[in-house]
Amino acid sequence: MSESVPAQRAVWVDADACPRVIRDILVRAAQRAQVQTTFVANQQVPVPRSPWLRSVQVSSGFDVADDEIVRRVSAGHLVITQDIPLAAEVIEKGAVVITTRGERLDGDNVRARLNIRDFMDTMRASGIQTGGQPPLSQSERQDFANLLDRYIAGSLF
Repeated sequence: MSESVPAQRAVWVDADACPRVIRDILVRAAQRAQVQTTFVANQQVPVPRSPWLRSVQVSSGFDVADDEIVRRVSAGHLVITQDIPLAAEVIEKGAVVITTRGERLDGDNVRARLNIRDFMDTMRASGIQTGGQPPLSQSERQDFANLLDRYIAGSLF
């Protein structure tokens, strides 16, 4: 699928697991660049009053927020998520994906990440403790902010 710059940029945030520091970066960038940014979660996500910021609360349930993002996203929009299956779905629709750790996911690397995710799920199901991810590092925050700035500038397509 060929990628093109959308007529109107928009950012969709899988906000249930979005770290506060990343949310703060997104809020500042949305207001500075006047880019519509929508936080989708099973709970209300507080955002400052701004024409560029919205919080959408969906009902509780497995993947309800993910399904809402998939339903609303368009080609060229940006999706912020750590959820690999969600990333794979929106990439198929032509969206750009950045993880909260500052990694760009695309059609090539998301397949490998899905395989790793499935393998780790299998290990956890068999009782092996796999641990969680470490806290966000300063370099990951910077990587995220840099990719977000590139998307806003129109050079992350």
